[in-house]
Amino acid sequence: MTELRVVDVTEEQLDSVWQVRNRSFGPGGDRDEWKKNALQFVADQRILGVLDGDQLVAAARIWPFEQWWSGRRVPLGGVAGVVVAPEYRGRGVGSLMMRGVLRRCAEKGYPLTALYPATTVLYRHLGYEFAGGRYKFSFQAADLRTLGGRGTAVRKAGVDDVDRFLELASKANEVRRSSGPLIWPRTEIESWLKDEDNFAYLAEDGFVVYSWSDGDLAVDELVAGSEETARALWATVGSGSSIAATVHAYCAPTDPIHLLAEHEAQGDARINRWMLRLVDAPAALAARGYPEGAVLEVDLRIDDPDLPTNTGDWNLSIADGAAQLKPADPSADAVRLGPRGLAALYAGTPLAALRAAGLVTGGADRDPALDAVFGGATPYMLDYF
Repeated sequence: MTELRVVDVTEEQLDSVWQVRNRSFGPGGDRDEWKKNALQFVADQRILGVLDGDQLVAAARIWPFEQWWSGRRVPLGGVAGVVVAPEYRGRGVGSLMMRGVLRRCAEKGYPLTALYPATTVLYRHLGYEFAGGRYKFSFQAADLRTLGGRGTAVRKAGVDDVDRFLELASKANEVRRSSGPLIWPRTEIESWLKDEDNFAYLAEDGFVVYSWSDGDLAVDELVAGSEETARALWATVGSGSSIAATVHAYCAPTDPIHLLAEHEAQGDARINRWMLRLVDAPAALAARGYPEGAVLEVDLRIDDPDLPTNTGDWNLSIADGAAQLKPADPSADAVRLGPRGLAALYAGTPLAALRAAGLVTGGADRDPALDAVFGGATPYMLDYF
């Protein structure tokens, strides 16, 4: 094995990435479609690889997302397609790859990065920590069909409705002070609305996108600005009950459907957990939303070996729904934490849990205030990437 190096993947190397991908994940998918999609990442330097000499042995790509945090949008690099050739596993190749990804996220201006882990060991070693889940609930289609909303006009939506979809989703996430949902690139949303396998319907203050799934129906997203619209859109999905007995829905644990449906969701709800990492701590904390009226002044000591610009003594000040993280003198009373503790705190994990896991030490008297500022709604995603 020669010296390994991280490089930008070129178009000519995509065949090698595909081969490593198949050896890592197993065969599957359409090669031409995958390559067409990958070319977008190549053009924007968002797909990285590891070379051993001239041989590509690992790769990863970065999605240009935004993510809602307490009702505010924060740029986020979504890490996906992390693959390492089997014969190179256990040699530090994955860590080398991911350190390159972290540097590229910083260069691209993403204060946050997130991923769905195939294994937690690698990502925790590099400062990622669990932040939330993707929740899949299953309801009786016949139950949804009876929810009403017949007085609400609902029409079929198409690619010309992209801006309206984005507007309605943004308004809903701001009002609900959502944490976790992603904002995809416009081109991706357009492709979903063009896909004949997806069904999209639009009301005055809401929309739904769903599809068939192994004889059942699956709701990818449903946004409603009123009770009547929520009833109308869920009933539209439930109208397929003569064919599909079950509707699977990706939604928040606190989504209104849990209060509207007569019967509770089935007991085997599926949760895919995702991990978060702060790339630029001052920018990430400044971009996030906070409860109105919350006031906090606390000294932090952050130790981040892989992103040293985060390391140091800081003062975190929060007031009027905004935060500032500024360099400060060392303090004996500082709350001390590494990147994993910082990511979990950002996502609202209670300080008692962080201390019990050894991810936070010092400054225990600040715990109630930190919980009040960062706690609240459970972070969730609707999408897998």
